[in-house]
Amino acid sequence: MRLLAACLLVLGLPAGAYEGAKVVEVDAGVHVPVLTKAPELLELVDADYPPDALAQGLTASVRMQITIGADGSVPDAEVLEAVGHGFDEAALAAVKRFRFSPAELDGTPAAVQVEYTYHFVLRVADAGVEPEAPDAGQDAGPPPPNAKLLGRLVSRGSRTRIEGATVRCTNQPDLIDALSNAEGFFELPLHAGPCAVQVVASEHEPFLTTEKLERGEQREVVYYVRPKTQGYETVVRAEREKKEVVRRTLDRNELQKIPGSFGDPVRVIQNFPGVARAPFLSGQLIVRGAQPDQTLTFLDGVEIPILYHLGGGPSVVNSEFLDRIDFFPGGFGARYGRAVGGVIDVATRKGATDTYHGVAKIDLQDTSLFFEAPITDSVSVAAAVRRSYIDALLPLVLPKDPEGGSLLILPRYWDYQARADFGGKRGEPTRSTGSVMAFGSDDALQLVATGGGRNRDVNVDFHTTFHRVVGTWNYREGNVSLKTTPYLGYDLGTLRFGASSVRADEYEVGLREDLAVEVNSHLTVRAGVDTVFDRIAGSAELPVLSGNQYVPFPGAEPKVESQRVARQLDSFDGAIFLETDLKIGKLTLTPGLRASHALLDGQTRHAFDPRLWARYELLESTALKGSIGLYTQPPSATDMEPPPFGTPSLTHERAFQSSLGVSHRFTDYINVDLTGFYNRRFENVSSPGPTVTNPDGSVTSQRFANDGLGRAYGLEVMLRHEVSKRFFGWVAYTLARSEERTAGSDKPYVLTSFDQTHILTVVGSVRLPYGFEIGSRFRYVTGRPKSPLVTGYDEYRADANSFAIKLGASRSARVKDFAQLDVRIDKTFQFDSWSLGLFLDVQNILNIKNVEGSFYDYRFRQEYEVPGIPFLPILGVKGSF
Repeated sequence: MRLLAACLLVLGLPAGAYEGAKVVEVDAGVHVPVLTKAPELLELVDADYPPDALAQGLTASVRMQITIGADGSVPDAEVLEAVGHGFDEAALAAVKRFRFSPAELDGTPAAVQVEYTYHFVLRVADAGVEPEAPDAGQDAGPPPPNAKLLGRLVSRGSRTRIEGATVRCTNQPDLIDALSNAEGFFELPLHAGPCAVQVVASEHEPFLTTEKLERGEQREVVYYVRPKTQGYETVVRAEREKKEVVRRTLDRNELQKIPGSFGDPVRVIQNFPGVARAPFLSGQLIVRGAQPDQTLTFLDGVEIPILYHLGGGPSVVNSEFLDRIDFFPGGFGARYGRAVGGVIDVATRKGATDTYHGVAKIDLQDTSLFFEAPITDSVSVAAAVRRSYIDALLPLVLPKDPEGGSLLILPRYWDYQARADFGGKRGEPTRSTGSVMAFGSDDALQLVATGGGRNRDVNVDFHTTFHRVVGTWNYREGNVSLKTTPYLGYDLGTLRFGASSVRADEYEVGLREDLAVEVNSHLTVRAGVDTVFDRIAGSAELPVLSGNQYVPFPGAEPKVESQRVARQLDSFDGAIFLETDLKIGKLTLTPGLRASHALLDGQTRHAFDPRLWARYELLESTALKGSIGLYTQPPSATDMEPPPFGTPSLTHERAFQSSLGVSHRFTDYINVDLTGFYNRRFENVSSPGPTVTNPDGSVTSQRFANDGLGRAYGLEVMLRHEVSKRFFGWVAYTLARSEERTAGSDKPYVLTSFDQTHILTVVGSVRLPYGFEIGSRFRYVTGRPKSPLVTGYDEYRADANSFAIKLGASRSARVKDFAQLDVRIDKTFQFDSWSLGLFLDVQNILNIKNVEGSFYDYRFRQEYEVPGIPFLPILGVKGSF
């Protein structure tokens, strides 16, 4: 929306006035290893029964986490829940002699970790009862199996197939256990007669039942196994090396339960250290003091104009589609560019490959639907849609104007996503996979202010739409991986403000290539290409910059001549990048370089951005980390228009970013991350620009100039309790300062409009019995800087029929500090093949009167505060199958 931003400046509005999934780091965004073959138990070794336990007639089940090597051996195992009496030691000794068929990642044998439970069961002879002597000539060994139990394991409430679960007959201990495959199927040979079936699956409750089979019978069953902690899910994946100093990681289901987020995982980013709070209705992201347009957002590696729906709505992608969210507040690698602030990259997941699934969610602000299904063994599809009706709810809860006026904020939105994946049969090795995804969003926001102390009616209509079609092709051969991402895009933005209107149509085509080569265990090389071409066609109906004005009655807008402006601008930006991971003992170094070439409205610009990241493992639980680098952001082609609309001489905005931090893990669940940062921004685009004397003696006022200087520095702390059986939460605190000034000026640095000294967020959620969960979030934020209104006399400008505003020292005052407590309650009902969830998400449960902004009466005598949301309960229901 580059032309729209420029026209907003013409109108005198701020250009920034609008705005699981796991949060993990992407390893060059190239490839995430896929489990193509689960391990299978080939050789079971009987453990020695502890003598003391045998004498007392004790039994036990020892739950362990075992490492299965690439050769099928068990090099390591640890007990997760000690039971004592010698059972733990005996189980460890036995399981280390097991033999498995190795697991495969991308068709290659690889080491994995699984949960395994060893059961100690007393046999008849062990209990001191002499078994009957076998007949003469009869084999004294156990008879061969003469029946078979065939079945499928399904996670109760979601219909997800359970892979890698152990199925055994506890009263027939001489038989080998069965393991479920990728489709949840198992095959268990049995002796005829009763069988006490036990199913042990990671993150599921033990399942017990009894089957009685006749000799020669083959019985087929389906077992619905209850998850241990509905909503808190832990997925074990091979650890990938960290490539950025700051990485925030959360589980998708964990993200959906955080109070105040309305079940939207992407909104949780606003609770992380380094992220300042934006006004409720703006949806902006303010990262480490940078301007909102200096932090870029991506969906599947493709830039999108907005991440959140307008009016404080949810993110533009359905939460069920999320695979991960990569949030980099700074110090990001060379793969990303065109940003001097931070980067957010939201990745979607492929559709289900086991069976069809669906989710329907209805609450007081919108309704959404999600569906996924396999088409063939190698093709799956997924789709989602959403439509809001929050515009009918907000007028009921917004505070009334005590002076009799009205303030209506009416947001409306819809979005969609559709994805098809092909290649790579489940459970089989594959080299090549691909996908095609189409997604889009539409927002309309109307602000109407009438009567009261305003003395002037205000009506603003803003509408934005975007669509993207993205293709991906992934190829992996040994230690080499390649990802190709072509895409097409269309953006539309319109704005109506009084008699002025703006429309911008933007067409986009781009291509990304990411290549990674794992040379050896000490060296990995990543390289890529990132190109994009934009065409902007815009038009505007604006007041003439000079001409006759027709003065109406006092307090109303002056009537002026208008002019129609139409432009078509082309821009191209292409970049190549290279970075390497070099491991030297406990030290990892990642140098990188990004070089870009831009053609903006016929003008050429270049940029070279070297970057360096380092990590040192001080202790097994403690690591030091740091980064330095240069970052650039090209100017908008609309800002490079000839005067009076732009300045053709603009160059890249630039920033030097640095950070130093330490992370420490106290226990398996509790860890802390401490990061200090210093960012210096220079050659920022600022307005107004200088006044230039032309050769003919005329004078031209430049609209922009690259003379903006900025700096931001601070400390970020995150103390986190990882997801456990019953609890998760964190405390995030940021102490920061953001300042700016004009280069070449003797004026000192002043606070930016985005400075917030203290940002404290406390989040916690606990799972209670009977399917209940309750969580809360508390936030305290220092108020944003503002310039105080100075009153005393009116200054009337007759030529414009308006009054002049008089302000005190620049940003020497602040908006009232923000504080808010949110609470969320969830109740889940589980059925065999579907689940039903009810939730109540209450924002500002203490009804604290916060301030989101302010405006003035037409004489600029009085400042009126725009109140924040009051006590706002959102009740919803969510069904999934």
